[in-house]
Amino acid sequence: MKVANIKISNYRLLKDFSLDLEDNLSLIIGKNNTGKTSILTAIDKFINPSEKNPITIDDFNVNLKKKLSSILVDPESIGTEEEYKPLGITLRVIIDYDENDDLSAVRNLIMNLDISHNSIVLGFEYQATWNKLHLMVNTYDEQKEKYNNDPNLFLKENIQNYFGPIKRKSIDPADDANFVDLAKEGISLREVICFKYISAKRSVTNKNNDKTLSTQTSQIYKKSPASDEHQSSTNAFKDKLRSTDLELTDIYRSMFSEVLQKVAKFGGIEQNETDIKIASTLQDRELLEGNTTVFYAHDDHNFPEHYNGLGYMNLISMIFEIEVVMSEFKRTLTESPSAINVLFIEEPEAHTHPQMQYIFIKNIKNLLSDSRERTDGISINLQTLISTHSSHIVSESDFNDIKYLRKSIDKNSVESKNLKDLQKEYRSSEVTQDAAYKRQFKFLKQYLTLNRSEIFFAEKVILIEGDTERVLLPAMMRKIDQEESEGISYTPLLSQNISIIEVGAHSKTFEKFIRFIGAKTLVITDIDSYYEKITMDDNGKEKQETIVCSPNDPNAEKTSNSSLLFFHDKNKEDLEYFKSLTLPQKILSFKNGKWEKDENDSLLTAYQMEEKSYHPRSFEDAFFSINKEFLGDDSYRFPSLTKKWFDKYIDDQDPTDVFTFSNKAIGSKPSLAIEILINSKGTQNSEFSNWKIPSYIKEGLTWLRKN
Repeated sequence: MKVANIKISNYRLLKDFSLDLEDNLSLIIGKNNTGKTSILTAIDKFINPSEKNPITIDDFNVNLKKKLSSILVDPESIGTEEEYKPLGITLRVIIDYDENDDLSAVRNLIMNLDISHNSIVLGFEYQATWNKLHLMVNTYDEQKEKYNNDPNLFLKENIQNYFGPIKRKSIDPADDANFVDLAKEGISLREVICFKYISAKRSVTNKNNDKTLSTQTSQIYKKSPASDEHQSSTNAFKDKLRSTDLELTDIYRSMFSEVLQKVAKFGGIEQNETDIKIASTLQDRELLEGNTTVFYAHDDHNFPEHYNGLGYMNLISMIFEIEVVMSEFKRTLTESPSAINVLFIEEPEAHTHPQMQYIFIKNIKNLLSDSRERTDGISINLQTLISTHSSHIVSESDFNDIKYLRKSIDKNSVESKNLKDLQKEYRSSEVTQDAAYKRQFKFLKQYLTLNRSEIFFAEKVILIEGDTERVLLPAMMRKIDQEESEGISYTPLLSQNISIIEVGAHSKTFEKFIRFIGAKTLVITDIDSYYEKITMDDNGKEKQETIVCSPNDPNAEKTSNSSLLFFHDKNKEDLEYFKSLTLPQKILSFKNGKWEKDENDSLLTAYQMEEKSYHPRSFEDAFFSINKEFLGDDSYRFPSLTKKWFDKYIDDQDPTDVFTFSNKAIGSKPSLAIEILINSKGTQNSEFSNWKIPSYIKEGLTWLRKN
């Protein structure tokens, strides 16, 4: 029996939200402000309602708050009672079961005995009835001057008078109208589902008086199961306390004798009525709570817990907290655990460096699995959710466990996607294409988890071809931020959450993934122009030879760039098409199963374009064509460039053309990129003022900078 799905409506950003859960562990990831914490608090507020942690107006989705405000101004928008659909926040927990499950704890919740339905739907509703809404309208109309005619202020202070309490239902999976009100029927969910969480706001610090870990040891003691081994240790502990009590009582008699004699002088109605004594009554739990200290050992020395690093302290604290929570899930041996137990661990990476994050995610499944069994042999049914911003945790996770949260088209809501569903995009009914897609998906999984997990948390993505761009692109972004800032309201590029991914000529392999995460994407690539001609081999036979060339070479007729051909749905003979495109025509949108031009959408293909009467073929070609002065006349400043070709290129009398130079002079592209940075000079307004950015890259980065 497992929670298969959680649906949340109108709670913060979770407007119409659905989250599939894995049987064991679900890793919830996403950019900032995509509702990860809201999932935790929504589940907790509905399953574990508390007066200390009530649902407030701030928990209402923005669109719902606007709706309620408009109702206060225009009551007619409520409609008739027959038309009214209850407004509010809801949670639904869908539980799947099969014939092998023990259904004793949930038998009263099964609403449909049809063999095709093996689900239980628990509904939690925090809503306003039609009558309550009208009462709210009437009250506001009477008191609106008190609230400065501001419906939002009225709602903030009074929402709980008209919404709630939380209703709990078991709903027929096939018919929402068929349900059981759990409160009316006296049905408790205590034996059905138990939800616990470990918050990211842990109390561990490195202050001198911090004893968080020490305090947690007493909590572990209190929650420890009553096993024979534990009971034996406990009895020995208590025996020692009783013996100590007797010794301390004798000592107390001497210590407090004087004051006890004074008390006795006041007498009473009967003799010895005011006689008192002071005895030692050490209690095992209270003694541990205040007097147990965690140390850490180093070279035969014990140091206080706060001397340890925050990373280790947080990791240890989480393990301690997990131990406490697992004990709460298991309950005492006289109680049965809930049929389903759900643990939510929020952002375990807090205050931990990457190595600690790797250790945590590698071991968490085993840690939880080892803690599930009680001493009586009963094993609790546990599902775990972990939310994270850490690319390090993602890189060590099972690809199929990942749930990716992203903003919906409606900016006031988010959606969840199962990363394992991405595999469905890499399928084809055609055998050869299907095999190619499977290879692409295998590569994508390996690449993303091993090398570039940070892309999951990026707002924008740049796909680049090679080493030169990888090294130089951050400098180009800074150059634009510094030189193009006047009168610009956009956030600087380097202040935005942009992931740069080196993909070679395989950007089309990432295309389905880019669509999946919905990130604004700049594809920086080469136009790769060429032509073919017939030549003779050494045996006098004709052969077809491919000649790379500048796009403005009179013979240029084709492009070998498969990504450009893919995104624009063109053939290699369409070189002139690519040469003719303007910036808006390079912006694409995925519609009807293919990419189409749409200047208002989120993918731009940037490649070399004509600049100063020359059309370069590659990045190096483009850079050299506009930065000849930057090279100077001393080849020693650029060891990666062959001196012979360097000298020929800067020769004022008979210079080599830039295309030949860029193809023959470069020994190492990464070294060249580093040498460009080393030889850069700055001014007050720019760190890199003595060289220019090729126009196609500058144009692309300027487009990407916009929101």
